[in-house]
Amino acid sequence: MSESDRLFSQPDHPMRDFVFNEDVVRVFPDMIKRSVPGYPAIVENLGVLANQFAQPNSVLYDLGCSLGASSQALRRHVKQYNCRVLAVDNSPAMIERCRQYMSQQDSLFQELLPIEVLEADITQLALQPASVVALNFTLQFIAPEQRLDLLSRIRQALVPGGALLLSEKLRFADDNEQQLLSDLHIAFKRANGYSELEIAQKRNALEKVMLPDTLEEHRERLLKAGFSQVVVWFQCLNFASLVALP
Repeated sequence: MSESDRLFSQPDHPMRDFVFNEDVVRVFPDMIKRSVPGYPAIVENLGVLANQFAQPNSVLYDLGCSLGASSQALRRHVKQYNCRVLAVDNSPAMIERCRQYMSQQDSLFQELLPIEVLEADITQLALQPASVVALNFTLQFIAPEQRLDLLSRIRQALVPGGALLLSEKLRFADDNEQQLLSDLHIAFKRANGYSELEIAQKRNALEKVMLPDTLEEHRERLLKAGFSQVVVWFQCLNFASLVALP
């Protein structure tokens, strides 16, 4: 069971960069639910959308899988014949717990897609032909100069009829829009019990680690990577999820 997120409740000097270590893994489900507006709806519907694009006899990727929430949704919802899920993350702590969660899911459901959980760097991973690739709040943690190459390789790996499902925190080119949505996001965190200290310290810890793009930057990069259509299917405050088609 997840613990309550209190990682930033005490003053930390000097502030350390955010790392997906065992401390974060221990509280991650609580952290992301209280920090990302619309997260449960995004994750559940990734499975629904994936079922629309999954092709028989194909691989479904969850890249940057963390604890495997998106993988679980893929396994529950996709009904195409002979599909399997490959869940990949570069955090050993995340991978260990993800494997435990997948085993627990297997004990609760009779018919699920098979899954393999891999510890690997997705920027270096050789991708197999795939019909669905989920990048759920992952690209924002990839170095900006590596993002186009990763998306291009995903596009090359996608089979006809497949799709990339991309969820990201957004920034906004208009300063007033950026300020408004940032303030509303902070209000969301306050409503979920985070203190001003916790909000400020986590923001500082993520400042050099999580580098969001504007929606237009996402569109332009995806088109440059070879995708033909990019559609926003969900947005809540400054968080959005897109479908990119080959």
